[in-house]
Amino acid sequence: MSWLKKIALALLIVILAIGGLYATGLLRFELAGSGSNVFFSFGSKESQIEKLEASRGQQPPAPAPTPEPVPAPAAPKTEAPPAPSSYWTDFRGPNRDGIAAEKSILTNWPLKPIWKQPIGGGYASFVFGEGRAYTIEQRRDKEFIAAYDVKTGKELWTHSYPANFQESMGGDGPRATPTYHSGRLYSMGATGEMRALDAKTGKVIWSKNILSENNASNLTWGMCAAPLIVDNMVIAQPGGSNSNSVVAYDKETGKKIWGSLDDQQAYTSPMLVTLDGKRQILTVTAKRAVGLEPESGKLLWDYPWTTQYDVNASQPILVGGNQILLTAGYGHGAGLITVANEKATKVWENNRMKNRFNSSIQFEGHIYGLDESIFSCVRISDGEQMWKAGRYGYGQVIMAGGHLIVVTEQGELVLVKPSPKELVEVARFEAISGKTWNVPAIDQGILIVRNAAEMAAFRIQ
Repeated sequence: MSWLKKIALALLIVILAIGGLYATGLLRFELAGSGSNVFFSFGSKESQIEKLEASRGQQPPAPAPTPEPVPAPAAPKTEAPPAPSSYWTDFRGPNRDGIAAEKSILTNWPLKPIWKQPIGGGYASFVFGEGRAYTIEQRRDKEFIAAYDVKTGKELWTHSYPANFQESMGGDGPRATPTYHSGRLYSMGATGEMRALDAKTGKVIWSKNILSENNASNLTWGMCAAPLIVDNMVIAQPGGSNSNSVVAYDKETGKKIWGSLDDQQAYTSPMLVTLDGKRQILTVTAKRAVGLEPESGKLLWDYPWTTQYDVNASQPILVGGNQILLTAGYGHGAGLITVANEKATKVWENNRMKNRFNSSIQFEGHIYGLDESIFSCVRISDGEQMWKAGRYGYGQVIMAGGHLIVVTEQGELVLVKPSPKELVEVARFEAISGKTWNVPAIDQGILIVRNAAEMAAFRIQ
């Protein structure tokens, strides 16, 4: 047999073996952010859930409440110390800008995980409150809102309901990160299920489906916008017509307060900012960036911002007091606009920073982010690209202690020292396994990363 026939036979055997594993569900593949590369994983979805359930079953049960002793008449009454105050209560942190409060962090990487364990599917991140970390996951045919002890990873409570968003290109499961506020958790599922829960117990306070209520259709890649708390309201983005694109609900009761715009929505989360001296809600719909008056939803200004497939997924960056930097992939790029007297005007636009479904970080007059799959630095004043290096795939980036923390699409953590001169990579190591699109989160010196299969916590301070 010739060597060509041997090679052909070997390839045929490999193809048949892969096909057999795939047909039996023992081999799965997911598309990478490029749409061309593939992530392979062994084991069925059922086996992944069984692994998760086994992990939770091995966790010790919550201790039974201890009866309160009868105090002696003369003994002074003491109170338990309050839980540490959390600041990372929103998607990408308190200002939704990806910048943590820690002034210094450990740089002698690799870091050892405090804990690591399986998790349900989806692309949500974590938020923190009262010593707990909260996220939303897909487990079989239900979405699970879950609370974990930050220090141990122990699952403290879950709340679930029937929902199973499936999408072959991006992947299955919920996308939007919950929001913690004053003892409550506000969650948005991929199919529009919005719920307000008691953050300590998981008890439902109110719930509704924002799509059906506002006669809106789901997006191709599912509801992604994290709820935003503004005063007595929680802001959601169903994308319905007839002033139902952006909606404000009473955060205590869920009653609708106002609706605004007729835009099809996109995948960005609303932000509360002050632009040109005026407080407003900033978001990016499928076709434009807008500023809305918080009290009424009145449109203050808009700026056209379009992409292929109407995919705006990157968070706007507030620059100074009256400028916004916008980024997008899918055939667009970046642009700096000025907002003055309720009018938005272009400063510059180019294709030097194409954030696809991640967001950049602003630091000392530059932005650092993934231009498609390659890390890049762009000067904010004129849009000049300073350098482009570091192939991290379609991962995510946040900042803490004067360093950039990149989680690559492959689940590695990379520590980068920001410099407009060159890429300065300090360290990198594998944190979790598999395709990783989820934004990392930091609070009280603990970094938590997750993807659709695994979660891990690291002490970075």
